Amino acid sequence: MAKDVHPPRGMRDFLPLEKSHRDQILTQIRETYLSHGFQEIETPALEDLARLTSGQGGDNEKLAFRVMKRGAELESALFASGDSADGLADLGLRYDLTVPLTRYYATNRAKLPTVFKALQTGPVWRAERPQKGRYRQFVQCDIDIIGESSELAEIELLNASLDALAAIGLADATIRVNHRVLLANLLDGLGVAEADRGQAMIIIDKLDKIFAEGVIAELGEKFGAKVAEAASGWLSTLEGVLDAPAELAAIFNAIEARHGKGKLRFDPTLVRGMGYYTGPIFEIEHPGSGSSIGGGGRYDGMVGRWLGQDAPAVGISIGFERAVDLVDGAEGSDPKALVLVLNSNSPVCVAAALNAQAEAIAAGYRVRLEQRPKKLGNLLESMQQQGFGSWAQIGEGDPFNIKDIKLLLS
Repeated sequence: MAKDVHPPRGMRDFLPLEKSHRDQILTQIRETYLSHGFQEIETPALEDLARLTSGQGGDNEKLAFRVMKRGAELESALFASGDSADGLADLGLRYDLTVPLTRYYATNRAKLPTVFKALQTGPVWRAERPQKGRYRQFVQCDIDIIGESSELAEIELLNASLDALAAIGLADATIRVNHRVLLANLLDGLGVAEADRGQAMIIIDKLDKIFAEGVIAELGEKFGAKVAEAASGWLSTLEGVLDAPAELAAIFNAIEARHGKGKLRFDPTLVRGMGYYTGPIFEIEHPGSGSSIGGGGRYDGMVGRWLGQDAPAVGISIGFERAVDLVDGAEGSDPKALVLVLNSNSPVCVAAALNAQAEAIAAGYRVRLEQRPKKLGNLLESMQQQGFGSWAQIGEGDPFNIKDIKLLLS
């Protein structure tokens, strides 16, 4: 019986062309964010488990991959913990880039600008059930601004993100916007007690899955008929395009002046699952996707957990995997990717090939060396499938000239 050689469930291998395609998209996003003045940082894949499960990560905390203690610490924990699994772990793989950022800022604040504009890209891990569009390892692209309390921070994040999405061919993406203060006021008006707001938000967040009837029914089951009746009246008023309220007017005005009307949409039902949001919240949508392709919001109270004093903060993340699925795949081959075919393996021919490779690289080509096989056509066809679009032959006495490069299988 053959051994299972697949990657772990919920994780993926990428073939060379897939990897190249992903890297091109990631580079376009990064370069757009860098052009907007964000500074790139890097944080470890692992964080202290206590920090990852401190209540700042919402439901994602339950999905953190635990890393067992090592050596004598593990032996001691095994003896002391009995059947408790949590006592055996002290580290966890990061499940997002926001919690590590807040720790990073608290650690390095003295070396950072007063208003810190951070860019992070990298893999994160969640131990969730794999399904279409959801993986246990995936890439996030985050930008955050720490230290700016005005709406300028939100405006910068949304402006830069719309530019980044346009740069990768997703110019028809739009962003839904709401405000946590408005949500709190809404729930007060529905008759939901402050202590029950979190549960009520979770139910309202299901609106796109169970529709208005389902939300009303669940609110009634949980909080009573009066809340259900009030929710029914509220939901019936949400048809059509809604004007942005005063709390969001400055953000809408600035983005619409830059990108046109319709790029932002006020959605009073938008919740976002994280409990740490304190102000405006966002969710990126695209007509080609049945799910959001990113989101974020203001989280003013989060940094203070590590810093000892509050610092205003707001961030947004592009869900890279879903964005990649919407961008046309890399088709065809690159004429600036060159295969040099050696007609022999003699030292003279190898030296000529190395010199030719250096010359072509200096001219902007990516260059691969290959020994000539019996069937040259099979080699060229294979190289074209790998993205190489041109070729040239190198013999012992043949001078190399870039003008002699030929397109593969033209």
